[in-house]
Amino acid sequence: MTKQIIVRGNVQGVFYRKSTAQKAVELNITGTVKNKPNGDVEIIASGTEEQLLELEQWCKIGPPAANVLELTSTIIEDQYFSSFNILR
Repeated sequence: MTKQIIVRGNVQGVFYRKSTAQKAVELNITGTVKNKPNGDVEIIASGTEEQLLELEQWCKIGPPAANVLELTSTIIEDQYFSSFNILR
C-alpha cells in the first residue's frame, strides 16, 4: 500500500524531514519526504496498512519543534522504493 501524506503547519526548518525518515526506517517503510514550496511537507510512503497508520500517527505530532496544523492522507497507486529518502 502506498499513501501520499501532506503535512501543514510549522514543519519546515524543524528537522521534520529528517525525523520522518528516521521514523519510516524504524517502521520498515520505504518512500520519500520533501519540502513543498508552499511550506508543506509531502511524504510518499509504502508499507503495510499498520505501518502506514503508525507513521501517520507520528506525523500528526512530528519532531519537538514542529507545530502540525493539518494532515491529509490519500491512498495512491502502489509505488516501490528500495529505501526511504529525503528529497531536496
